[in-house]
Amino acid sequence: MRLENKTAIVTGAGRGLGKGIALKLAAEGAKVIVADMSMETASATAEEINASSGTAKAFAVNIAKQDEVKAMMDFTVESFGTLDVIVNNAGINRDAMLHKLTEADWDTVIDVNLKGTFLCMQQAAIRMRERGAGRIINIASASWLGNVGQTNYSASKAGVVGMTKTACRELAKKGVTVNAICPGFIDTDMTRGVPENVWQIMISKIPAGYAGEAKDVGECVAFLASDGARYINGEVINVGGGMVL
Repeated sequence: MRLENKTAIVTGAGRGLGKGIALKLAAEGAKVIVADMSMETASATAEEINASSGTAKAFAVNIAKQDEVKAMMDFTVESFGTLDVIVNNAGINRDAMLHKLTEADWDTVIDVNLKGTFLCMQQAAIRMRERGAGRIINIASASWLGNVGQTNYSASKAGVVGMTKTACRELAKKGVTVNAICPGFIDTDMTRGVPENVWQIMISKIPAGYAGEAKDVGECVAFLASDGARYINGEVINVGGGMVL
């Protein structure tokens, strides 16, 4: 197992993509902190991992709150002794065309997706610098390149890419790698909520011809979290079946 004796935090791991990532890291031997806004869904994922002979604990957190993020980091170290990997997956969308986008929906998405990722990166970096090792993996999106109806979401994910590259330059000599993964169209609870005609339009844009699954992103995360990825740093990796070329 590639991640034996490693400790990982996965934010937004109560369901969907984050849950798939948490399950994969646990299967690879990592001890996982399942972090989510909802303690109920976080606990359900943690229980599933523990029932499969993995090791996990749940933690409820609003990543847009600095004190809660710090508490999550402290809980991780208290529970498992160290922090080796953080996967900044938590995010939300509030889609609307530019001329209809409200200031409130702009602020909400930027607060969670951009500020929240920043706070998690910052607290992880403080601890990883001291240890001289660590993996920061940010889940961005193919939408960082722009997508109709997602001015706020696209801006937040473009910001995540920029933070990834800056943090790479700052932390590389401290033994910490920082990479971003841009999932394409992934079959999750969120995407299943789109109308059937929109689903088919999205599938038509993918050379592979089908939507990805959470495990596809999880495989990439597990590799980046492993020792085998020690020389991969500051990269933006598309996991989308060729949707972005």
